[in-house]
Amino acid sequence: MFDSKGGLHTGRDDLRQDSRFYRKWDICKATNPNRIDTVEEACKGADILCSLSTPGPDVVKKHWISSMADKAIVFTCANPVPEIYPHDAKDAGAYIVATGRSDFPNQVNNSMCFPGLLKGCLLVRASRVTDTMAVAAAHSLARAQQRAVSTSITSCRAWTTWRSSRARPPTSRGRPRSTAWPAPDGLRRGVRKAEHDIRENREIVDLLMESGKIPQPPKSMIDAVLAATVDEIRGKVEAVKGSADE
Repeated sequence: MFDSKGGLHTGRDDLRQDSRFYRKWDICKATNPNRIDTVEEACKGADILCSLSTPGPDVVKKHWISSMADKAIVFTCANPVPEIYPHDAKDAGAYIVATGRSDFPNQVNNSMCFPGLLKGCLLVRASRVTDTMAVAAAHSLARAQQRAVSTSITSCRAWTTWRSSRARPPTSRGRPRSTAWPAPDGLRRGVRKAEHDIRENREIVDLLMESGKIPQPPKSMIDAVLAATVDEIRGKVEAVKGSADE
């Protein structure tokens, strides 16, 4: 791991001596035993580069990515411009590329966790988001894959929020329910509530478009997205022909 001043390792006396950076110092003690100080050096042979730093497009260099392991994964999530443009990362040899931008393929920040994460917190009246909740959301997202991501994360978030004791018990007609909220019942309730809210909001959007209050998406845009999706699927089908998954 790196910050703006270099690698995080036990040689970073500036972090060790400043109690404000105790979390960084914990990372220093747990990683980077070789005291690598540059991202360029760290990229050599690495499987994954995950960058949330300074907007690019030339913060991450192409030759850094070229030095990574085969089928490297590159997440460059700075906004409004990623540390390196996706096409440049691909040209440099990256196998999977994702950014924080919705106009590029594979946006991996807000679009995956919102509104599900916040919706789950609201369902159980959480007072804060904890690391445990964030990790649970990541696992929920990994399991979701082709399922409805927002609903999955919302239900996961609701249950984990309650379990982490950072939330108030759900209420009924203004009166607190028992804090002994059974896990299966609470999870099912969270899923039903999330699905109801998502379905209701979609119906509202449909009604607003039908009444002309908001414009329909242009057909040209829908056709372009459909064509791109079909091309992508065809490419994947061709890629697995002859394999055990065919």
